[in-house]
Amino acid sequence: MRDNSVNAKLMSMFELEGIDHVALSGREVERSAQWYIEVLGFERRHEGMWNGIPTFIGKGTTAIALFPARTPNSKTAAREDKIDPPIGRIRPVANMLHLAFRANRKNFLAAQEELKRRGIKFHFQDHEICHSIYFRDPDGHELEITTYELVV
Repeated sequence: MRDNSVNAKLMSMFELEGIDHVALSGREVERSAQWYIEVLGFERRHEGMWNGIPTFIGKGTTAIALFPARTPNSKTAAREDKIDPPIGRIRPVANMLHLAFRANRKNFLAAQEELKRRGIKFHFQDHEICHSIYFRDPDGHELEITTYELVV
């Protein structure tokens, strides 16, 4: 017997494992990479690939591809134009709101201490189902560390 429900018709024929990486742009890629390495414990990945663009950093299954800030003549712009050719050089703007990392309670608290030690300002938010802290990287991207392990 066939399942003709709406859900069965909408189900994808493949399954994703998760997000591979997030691509961020920055004014000084090396400075940004060092910040993520020193502050969040990331490590370099795929060094020597793609003539250094992007710079890949990661921790566990989380990765970030750091690109130089886009200018009309940059390699990034040329590559993007091949993928999505601009019409009259006008491109709709879509910005990332924030990038959230998950941590257990112990590491959530340790992250707050580390940010304080480094003089990085952050603010705490109680979302009822989780707790989060928000702060910015050197290029102004808003980052979040969140834990679902609440104090009982």
